[in-house]
Amino acid sequence: MSRILAIDYGRKRTGIAVTDPLQIICTGLPTIPTSELMNFLKTYCVQEDVEAFVIGESKNLDNSKSQVAGDIEAFALQLQGVFPDKAIHWVDERFTSKMASQSMIMSGMKKKKRQQKELIDEISATIILQTYLEKRIL
Repeated sequence: MSRILAIDYGRKRTGIAVTDPLQIICTGLPTIPTSELMNFLKTYCVQEDVEAFVIGESKNLDNSKSQVAGDIEAFALQLQGVFPDKAIHWVDERFTSKMASQSMIMSGMKKKKRQQKELIDEISATIILQTYLEKRIL
């Protein structure tokens, strides 16, 4: 089997998570600057067999598109152009940052480490990927 890669897209930084080849376990990868995202994905997909991407869909509480939604959609179009053979799936990312922060608190992580936005993005991407895997099973 191939891996599935999740993307928590942000204007400055992007969180990345990936499954194992059996698509059972989700692991966060280091958060990268969004300006380097496409080059990272090209390199990663050469090194690893990735079958699909999962992108966090940014919405407001009232289900309308958020301010960054247009940027995410433009990125998804670019991604589809670069990787036409790979499926793109969408997962609602509302509350993933809050869930990431809560999981860091519950794990006993020190306050200084919890303030690292890169770590929140990485955990958020992992939550997005886990949500996708759970929905796929149902």
